Amino acid sequence: MAIALVTGASAGLGEEFAWQLATAGHDVVLVARSRDRLSEVAHLLEGATGRTAEILPADLTTEKGRTAVAARLQAHEHPVSLLVNNAGFGIGERFAESSWRHEKALLDIHVTAPLRLTHAAVPGMVARGHGAILNVASVAAHLGNTTYAAHKRWAVEFTQALAGQLAGTGVTATAVLPGLVRTRFHDSDALSHMRREFPEPVWLDPEPVVASALAAVRRGQTVVTPSLGYALAGAALRAVPKRLTRGRRSQQAD
Repeated sequence: MAIALVTGASAGLGEEFAWQLATAGHDVVLVARSRDRLSEVAHLLEGATGRTAEILPADLTTEKGRTAVAARLQAHEHPVSLLVNNAGFGIGERFAESSWRHEKALLDIHVTAPLRLTHAAVPGMVARGHGAILNVASVAAHLGNTTYAAHKRWAVEFTQALAGQLAGTGVTATAVLPGLVRTRFHDSDALSHMRREFPEPVWLDPEPVVASALAAVRRGQTVVTPSLGYALAGAALRAVPKRLTRGRRSQQAD
C-alpha cells in the first residue's frame, strides 16, 4: 500500500489523518515537533492497525526542520505517495499588535512549509506516475480579516494552480476547507475564546472532516468543504463584498 506522510500528526486533524490512513492499510510517516508524542501515537497505531508508523520529529517553522522532511519526501526507498500538509496554528492577534516572530512562524508553518514539502514530493510522484498532495486550508480562506486567513487563501490558490499543472500526470492536488473542529487547536489562550463564542452546532468532529478529505483525494477533487453548512457559508462569503468580511473580529478555524 502507498506510504502517507502527515505533518502535525501528534494531535488533532493530523492524528486523525494518521489513524484513518493506517486503518485503511497505509504505512505512515508522522511529522511533528514532539518526539515523545509522535512515539506514543506511532506505538498505538502500529499496535491497532499492524501498519508501520515511522516518526520524523521536525519543527516546520525552521529551515532545518523543513529540510529534514523534504529529504524524506525525496527518498527513493519507501517513497511517499500521499503528502498531507496539515501542520498549523493560530495566534489570535491583529497584525499591528503581533510580534514579527509570531507572524514569521505563522507564515512559515502555513505557506513556506507546504510549498517546500510539496516541491520536494511532486517530482518523484510525477516520475512514478501516481501520488497526491492534500493541503489542509480553512473556511477562513473566504475571509479577508487576518494573516491566517490570507495564508489559508494562499493554500487554496496554490492547490488549484498545482492541480492544473499536474493534470494528466497521475498526481493530484486537493485542498480541504474545514470550519471549526473539535481539536486542541482552540485550546491555546489566544484562541480559547472561540469555544465560548460559537455555539455547539457549528463545531465539527474530526472523523468526518478527515474522511471527507480523503474521499476527495480518491476522487481527484481539487477543493472540498466537508460540511454542507460551511459549504453554504463559504458560497455566501464569496458572494458578498470583501469590505463586509475584512472588518470582522479576528477568527481562525482549523
